[in-house]
Amino acid sequence: MRTIDLQEAKTHLSKLVEEAARGEPFIVAKAGKPLVKVVALNAPEPTQVRRLGFLGGQISAPADFDRMGADEIDPLFGTDPGRLT
Repeated sequence: MRTIDLQEAKTHLSKLVEEAARGEPFIVAKAGKPLVKVVALNAPEPTQVRRLGFLGGQISAPADFDRMGADEIDPLFGTDPGRLT
């Protein structure tokens, strides 16, 4: 996330607000010290961010995905394709 000096933020406020509204938040600093963070109103709260399962139901994998290509890969590592360890 980029940091903008207060004077620059004053000069380019309209442009910076438009960018923040498009999902590009920024921090306003005075004399190098961060003061505020500007984010879009519809930005998710930190507690709302979902990491695991965010594509649930949108993609699928074959039932044997963990063994796909094993016949070609196992010999490269000197393992027996029929043995799971």
